[in-house]
Amino acid sequence: MKVAIVGASGAVGQEFLRILDERNFPIDELLLFGSARSAGTTCRYKETDVPIRLLQHGDDFLGVDYAFTSAGASVSKEFADTITRHGAVMIDNSSAFRMEEDVPLVVPECNAQDALVRPRNIIANPNCTTIMMVVVLKPIEEMSHIQRIHVSTYQAASGSGAAAMAELLQQCREVLDGKEPTVKKFPHQLAFNMIPQVDVFLENDYTKEEMKMFHETQKIMHSDVRTSASCVRVPSLRSHSENVWIETSAPVDIEEVRQALQKAPGVQLVDDASQGLYPMPLFTAGKDDIYVGRLRKDLANPNGLTLWLTGDQIRKGAALNAVQIAEYLIQAE
Repeated sequence: MKVAIVGASGAVGQEFLRILDERNFPIDELLLFGSARSAGTTCRYKETDVPIRLLQHGDDFLGVDYAFTSAGASVSKEFADTITRHGAVMIDNSSAFRMEEDVPLVVPECNAQDALVRPRNIIANPNCTTIMMVVVLKPIEEMSHIQRIHVSTYQAASGSGAAAMAELLQQCREVLDGKEPTVKKFPHQLAFNMIPQVDVFLENDYTKEEMKMFHETQKIMHSDVRTSASCVRVPSLRSHSENVWIETSAPVDIEEVRQALQKAPGVQLVDDASQGLYPMPLFTAGKDDIYVGRLRKDLANPNGLTLWLTGDQIRKGAALNAVQIAEYLIQAE
């Protein structure tokens, strides 16, 4: 098994290395690729220093079985043909191909079989907030069709990469020291603040991040469900959280939903209000599953329920989901 990682030095690239090691992914040869800035450096994998090669057009992907790419949409678009030319399956973590009709958009707990039909040998990894939400909603959808979703997200600095995480820490120090905070990675100061904008605004006054949740949820769930999202950047380092209201076509029993979530793959139910038990990003960083709590009926809608979820944006929201796709393909093929 020959595996490549494109964008190996980034936050998600580093997480790929950790997850592949932790899950004993069957690798005989590992190739790492990066920009001119990182080419020539090394990354540690299984007690071996693996060199990072310069990503360039040529035959470097000859013989590669799976290529995990996380270097941005422009890089993915430019190098897709180079990566897949010799038969490699490209599992792409960017937004480049998510809504292309001939590229499957896959969350293994929801629509793993979609990965088997890939005309361009490209599989898209969904947006992190969408991944986390659909993993939790899939077992509810099987009970009663979800017609509408309202969701508010509380997204950590990690969603903008390692440099953004570092900037949040720097801002905290600067504010506490009475200095003017450095603002480069975010539209405004994030430390001790919240920013109701993730990505750029579109003509309808929703952000690109919010519209990703609308379109990607429909594609993954093969559904006409309509999602209205408000995405907020919060001063948390790593895990994203979401408050989700859903409306089903028929009323569902909360206890039955609770039982379904307890059995669902990739989900951990932490829901005991009497003991103050509910998921928080502080405790889900570094974890694989999506944690769910605050499950209750919606007081404003007889067919509604609401829940809170949180999960590690870099793991299940990015690298882990991609690795799980490859694991599914190895088992299926």
